[in-house]
Amino acid sequence: MQFRVGRFQARIPSWLAPAIGYAISVASLVWFLQGVDFKTVMQDFQSLRWGWVAIAVVSDIAVYVFQAWRWNILLGPVVRVPLWRSVQAIYVGLFTNEVFPLRPGEVIRSYLQARWSRIPFSVALSSAVIERVFDGIWLMALFAATTLFVPYPRVVVELGKGIGVVVVVVALLMGLVMFWKHHAHAACPKTRWGAKLRVLIDDLHLMGNSRSFYVAFAASLIYLLIQVMPIYALMRGYDLDLTMWPALVVLVVLRIGTAIPQAPGNVGPSQVLMVLALGLFGIDKTTATGLSLMTWCVITLPLLTAGAIALAVTGLKLGEIRHHAKRHASAPVAMAETTSSNS
Repeated sequence: MQFRVGRFQARIPSWLAPAIGYAISVASLVWFLQGVDFKTVMQDFQSLRWGWVAIAVVSDIAVYVFQAWRWNILLGPVVRVPLWRSVQAIYVGLFTNEVFPLRPGEVIRSYLQARWSRIPFSVALSSAVIERVFDGIWLMALFAATTLFVPYPRVVVELGKGIGVVVVVVALLMGLVMFWKHHAHAACPKTRWGAKLRVLIDDLHLMGNSRSFYVAFAASLIYLLIQVMPIYALMRGYDLDLTMWPALVVLVVLRIGTAIPQAPGNVGPSQVLMVLALGLFGIDKTTATGLSLMTWCVITLPLLTAGAIALAVTGLKLGEIRHHAKRHASAPVAMAETTSSNS
């Protein structure tokens, strides 16, 4: 990556961002594992109520099926997509996020959706961008509401404020594109990236001026809320005397803390964040550590299994998919407008 200021040019090594992510993960794990009674953790595992664990697994799968349904609603003005195709694309993207750093799965799933549905890659990518804006708006709304009752750790509050600013700016830009497309076009520079940005503006305008856009926005709140169920089910599996309210707070903390792309699977930060969130409700670090590890396993292992199966069904190798997705993401406008099924 290069940045130019006047006559000076700075090059950022491609390894720097992943290295920072791995460093954060290692530092998080060091803190996470300190002072934990692992004998007690193993005893807690042995006394788990496995029926609730099964509910957690099933409900986590339901989250991604619901996400696929929401994605189909958003793409409705452009193309009708079989639900299972969207589920498959999402799981391949999630699998990619668990294997590679910096969360490249959003581009991967967009590429696969474009390839299978025969729509421009820019349309699929635009829909993914809209989804994330919706998620950010509702997440910030829940964060703002829960701060009235919960004394969040300072690091979570500061992260929340930063993400909130980004969400507001992006949402305003999206509104500009939806209602004042010609002004947005005029603001684009006459460069290669400006041309690609104009294509993105056209796609956002198309989806943003349909009834399905608002249905998908409302569905995004439900999508966020049903993510509480796996956490709550695991709390019950640990026989903790906690309600849905702590589970919601844990979810908000996890989503805010892992919003920035990190190491594969958010290993380290996600465990620390869950321990901090559970501590707000009087759960000791050893118990919270065991619950956070079980949560990671319940969410990650089925995801890896389903993602591997979804990837195998494509008949493609992950490296091949990444190559094509990267090529489409960085391609000129002419390529961005078309996606060949033979790519």
